[in-house]
Amino acid sequence: MKVENAKAQMRKGVLEYCILSFLNNEEMYPSDIIERLKEAKLIVVEGTLYPLLTRLKNAGVLTYRWEESKSGPPRKYYSLTDDGHQFLNELHNTWIELENAVKIARSNPNDKDK
Repeated sequence: MKVENAKAQMRKGVLEYCILSFLNNEEMYPSDIIERLKEAKLIVVEGTLYPLLTRLKNAGVLTYRWEESKSGPPRKYYSLTDDGHQFLNELHNTWIELENAVKIARSNPNDKDK
């Protein structure tokens, strides 16, 4: 088994959670989301992001508004809906549970300092 495949699957698994976390406090344009993902070393291309945003919007987790642009076509700015905030909270709780499970799985039962 190749480690790169496993790493890619792990990144895909947290992508939705990260995007919703970015949108938790501010609305964002997709290229801004991509930039934040790159900063977090979760490099994503538009072909991955746009279908995910559409799926989340169709699920009622995201909404968007159009804003006129001074240099080009209007832009879509995404934000969380009330259901999106609730969904993010549930994902966060699941993340904490997973993080704790990994800590337990990686712990050495013979190490009494932990």
